Amino acid sequence: MANHGSALKASRQSEARQESNRYHARTMRNALKKMRKTTDKAEAEKMLPELNSMLDKLAKKNVIHKKKASNLKSSVTKHAQNLK
Repeated sequence: MANHGSALKASRQSEARQESNRYHARTMRNALKKMRKTTDKAEAEKMLPELNSMLDKLAKKNVIHKKKASNLKSSVTKHAQNLK
């Protein structure tokens, strides 16, 4: 356990960030699953900008790596384009 005030504060901040990151990462994964399950092209094209925005924001906040965000955006866009 931390003994100094600054270490205690760092511990509290770390726990708060971890909880926030876990929430945002789970939300992103659920959105990706929903996108990949969809078979309707119109619905996929509607979801695509929202998902891309979410991925960009998470990369900016360092919840996920920027290249991971890029790879996910690419794969989801490819999925949406291949729907009929």
